Amino acid sequence: MMNDELEKKKPQDLKERTKQFALRIIRLYVSLPNSTVAQVIGRQILRSGTSVGAQYREGTRARSDAEFISKIEGALQELEETRYWMELLVDGGIVAEAKMRNIVDEADQLAAILVSSVKTVKKRRQNEKS
Repeated sequence: MMNDELEKKKPQDLKERTKQFALRIIRLYVSLPNSTVAQVIGRQILRSGTSVGAQYREGTRARSDAEFISKIEGALQELEETRYWMELLVDGGIVAEAKMRNIVDEADQLAAILVSSVKTVKKRRQNEKS
């Protein structure tokens, strides 16, 4: 594949990955027990976990580098919040750690990709200024 083709493919893949992540979050929420604590945490994780893809998509439509960085950093904040709620589900004994391992891993991978994207744009902007 040529470099241009790779660049065109990557955003679509990340759009799909963030959408699949949101769908996994939805399935997690649906599977939670009906206890008050599980449902309160569940609503929080549902909100933050499904917001990641929306923020990313907004970033892909950004009109400037600054807007892109802002949206992607927003997605990163939502991912961090989602990780927090995941930790509470596990540490609170609501969901077994083994059941959460894959979705936690995906959250971490998405975060690494988004951090890398922001760093790349910031570095490019810095190079353009110098």
